Order: sequence, then structure tokens, then C-alpha cells
Amino acid sequence: MPTTPAAPSETGPEPLDPVELSVRQPAAAELARSAAHAAGELLAPPTPVRLGDVVPAPELVAPDPAADFLLTEDAVIRVDADPAARDVAEQLAELLRPATGYPLPVTDSATRADGPLVLTLSGAAAPADAAGPAGDDVADGAGAESLGDEGYRLEVTHAEVRITAGTPAGLFHGVQTLRQLLPAAVESAAPVAERWVVPGGAIVDRPRFAYRGAMLDVARHFFGVDDVLRVIDHLARYKLNHLHLHLTDDQGWRIAVDSWPRLTEVGGTTEVGDGPGGWYTKDDYRRIVRYAARRHVTVVPEIDLPGHTNAALVAYPELAPGKIPPPPYTGTEVGFSYVDPADERTYAFVAEVLGEVAALTPGPWLHLGGDEAFKVPADTYRGFIERAQELVAATGKTVVGWHQLAPAGHADGRVLQWWGTNGDDPETADAVRRGARLILSPANHAYVDMKYTAETPIGHDWAGLIDVRRAYDWDPGTHLTGVPAEAVLGVEAPLWTETVTTLAEVEFMLFPRLPAVAELGWSPRSTHDWAAFRDRLAGHGPRWTAAGIAFHPAPEIPWPATPAHRIPTQRSRDDATHTS
Repeated sequence: MPTTPAAPSETGPEPLDPVELSVRQPAAAELARSAAHAAGELLAPPTPVRLGDVVPAPELVAPDPAADFLLTEDAVIRVDADPAARDVAEQLAELLRPATGYPLPVTDSATRADGPLVLTLSGAAAPADAAGPAGDDVADGAGAESLGDEGYRLEVTHAEVRITAGTPAGLFHGVQTLRQLLPAAVESAAPVAERWVVPGGAIVDRPRFAYRGAMLDVARHFFGVDDVLRVIDHLARYKLNHLHLHLTDDQGWRIAVDSWPRLTEVGGTTEVGDGPGGWYTKDDYRRIVRYAARRHVTVVPEIDLPGHTNAALVAYPELAPGKIPPPPYTGTEVGFSYVDPADERTYAFVAEVLGEVAALTPGPWLHLGGDEAFKVPADTYRGFIERAQELVAATGKTVVGWHQLAPAGHADGRVLQWWGTNGDDPETADAVRRGARLILSPANHAYVDMKYTAETPIGHDWAGLIDVRRAYDWDPGTHLTGVPAEAVLGVEAPLWTETVTTLAEVEFMLFPRLPAVAELGWSPRSTHDWAAFRDRLAGHGPRWTAAGIAFHPAPEIPWPATPAHRIPTQRSRDDATHTS
């Protein structure tokens, strides 16, 4: 599938103190108390990291307890001369330097023979003699298959750690695995006195599905650029490769469009609860796209049409049926607004908006929304969607839309995002038979704006309560009746923000459910096991605490309760800021 190009280094958001972030309102303060509890009691696993503790679960794991590697202060990162591979090596150094305090220079592997961290691009294939977690030989010839666009092999010996992949994206995913194999304190923003041991053995890994993503709704409540960059970091950590931005809705329009400037000047100034709103300039959006591309994450922009358009109609009443300007809307109801499908001016608007957004977006996808246009008659709706799909194609992009697009005529490459709660959907299955592919986001499993329990202080419950097990226990390949696994492009976890107002709350809703959905998208179905997953996930609580990430201490996860034995170095006391 097409990939977004690498870009120059971007400075990411500073690590956040969830307590400071969260005191802005009562619900967030409760999250802060959870984060503070985590900071006091969930600082490190009680046992060393094992090779098989990775999330998402790798395809093959072959531990070698006699081959543990110790990262030392004189370590060097060696990498192929390829610029994109070197950028991955630089990101590895950026990840490891703060906590270790080591210089970790990056050097061309062709000019230096030593250096224990090695990143190599090749026609990477898994060797036929690799072994599984229990020492069994790789079955069915899997070892000889190409690792594809995102797979990697990681080998750990006493002498070195080597990551091999066929693409920079594969190297990047291997780096995220190496990150998880180091002690949890590696996530600290300041140097920590620690033995930086990596468990010995080999991992061979590649994704099950090509599309693995999360959605952030920035229309109901606006989130600034640094918040979005922080979310991108969370996706990359768990090998998710798409960020879907819900940019427009009744409550606000969040992306600048030069040909229709009042969309942001007027439509961008509102949000749920009468907050100040906000929007992204084109430079803001470019920064998000560049930052994501460097982390091998593709941005998928959504311009929701023909419904969910009240903010646009406030800015340009001529787009409204009857040309009557509606009042601004800051509530949370849906289904009442739509652009006039009988006016050619509407299609000029759609073409110009989609054209400008597509020109800013190097990825292949353009999301049309298309859901909950309740006041548009069915035949009129189908006609509008068919014209809009053609306008997307004219930009050179592939159309994505919520599964309500299903009855409309098929467009080449069309992708439907299914968010239903009943796995029997004949209309969507028929669209698949006509050529559509699916992204699965079942609301009763993957919607991370749903509450964990009835007592969760923020979130919804219309699709049910979603604890971590419910987020994990479903199979994208068999979830929809009449839809074969090969028609499933992947999975996505949407986060709607009617009740979510701060970054700490975003993180609280994402963690620990986001890694569950990530594992469904990445790991082979044969590795799916709730008991094993919950044990692996438990070790990530200390990592999130060290990184200053707010999260829900879900009672079904056996979080470590032993405080870390961490001694800050003199440098950390003198000149570093630690946010955990």
C-alpha cells in the first residue's frame, strides 16, 4: 500500500505531568488521582523483562536466556547509509538517551565495524531455523516468507542487538520492540541508574493487517498540535500506523481552507460546552503530517459530509437547505444538519475543500464521513455520496467513509469503516461483494470513548461498557457475517470527545485499551490469549508511569505493586526535569 514519505526531524511534545494536566475539572482530577496512585505504586515490574513480554505479541519468539545483552555507556548505533534508515536510528538514540544518559552516537555501518546496536535494511526474511516460544521449529514454511513492508527480525546476543527489515517502517517497528525489552525506566525523561539489560534471543514479526489505527475527534473538543503529536507517539509505541483526524462536525470546523476562509474564522470558534474552539492552520496540519510520517504513521483526514455540518452552515448559510443560517451548536445531539444536496454550489464547496485537504495530505486516504445524515432522503443521500466519491477520486485519493456509505455505488478502492454493534450487516456485506474493503471499529469493542465501568467519570455507554477484556476479545477476521478476512483492511479505535476535554482524559480513555486493539491489528490470531495478554499488558503500567502517561488502572489487569528501586543520577537532580 502507499506509504507517507519520511520527513526531517520534528521536535515532539514535552512529557506531561498528568496530575498538573488534570486538575482543570472534577472528572480530570479523578484521573489525576489514578495517575498519582500509579506513580506511587506502579513504577516497575517485579521481575526482569522477558523476550515474550512485547505488546502487540510478536509472530515468533525464541528466547535464549544465556544471551542477554547489556547496553553500556560506550554503545554506538550502526545503521545503513540509507537516509530513512538512519532517521530510524536517530529516533532510537532519541528514545534511549534521556533515561540512560548515554551519548549513543549514530554511525554509518559501512565506515565502522564495532557498535552493538545495529539496524540493517535488506530483503529481510525469517530464517528457517527460527524457533517459537516453546522451542518448536517454525511450521508451515513461515520462516522463509518475506517480512513484507512492516516486518522485522530482532536478534539479541551477548555482543549486540541487531534489527533487520526490508523497509524503514520495519526497522521502526523493531525499535519499538527493543524499547519494550529494556527496563521500564527507559521511559524516564531524566537519567536513571539502571542496568540496561535486553533479554537474549530472536523475534520474527510482521503485522496481520495493513491498516491499524486510532481516531481522534478534534471537532467536538479541539486539541492543539502538541496534543495530537503526543497521540501520534502513543500510536507509534504500539505499531499502529494510521491516525484518523475527525476534523469537522456540528460543533466546529478545525482545518483551514483558503477558498472558504470563514469555515475556521467563524466555524472554528465553537466547541461542546461553549469552549473557545480552535483550528489548525495549514502549517499546523503540515507539522502534524510530518511528525506522523517520521514515525511511519499516515494521517487520514475526515471531512464529514453531507451531515454533521452545522459549523460549516453557520459560516456559509448559502450551503444550507433553504439558505437559512442556523445558530452555532455546542451540544451533543446528532443527525439534524446537512448541506443542500440539490444546489450545485454545494458540490463546488465539496470539491474545493477536498482538493485543498488532499493537497496537504501525502497519504492515500480521504475520509468522507457520511454517517447519521438522518434528514436526507435515502435516494438523495446515495446520489450525493456517489458524486462526493467521484470528487475524492479526482484528488487522487481513495475514499474512506463510515459504513452508511454502503448502499451507494461502488468506487474503485472504496473503504468502509464499520462501527456497528451487530455483526450481521447485509448492506455492508453486499458492499464488500461489490468490491469494498473494511476497517473494523465495532462500537461495542473498539470505541474507546465508551466508559470502562458505570462509575467511569467520563465517556458514553450507548454501545455498552468496554473494559479491557471486551476491547481485546473479538476477531476482526471473522467479526462480520458474510465478510471474509481478506476483505478486512484493518482495525481502528475511535475516540469521540463530547465528554473528553484534556490530554490527560484522552490518555485515560486510550490506556489500557489502545494496546488491546493494537494487538488485534498486528498479531497473528494464533497468539490471541486473554490471560497471556493481561499479564504482558501489566508490565506496561510502569512504562506509562515513567513516561507521564495518564491511564485507567483497570482492575482486571494484574498491575505490579512493587515500587521501583530507582536512584536518580546526579545529572538528573541538577539539570533535568522528571515528570513522572
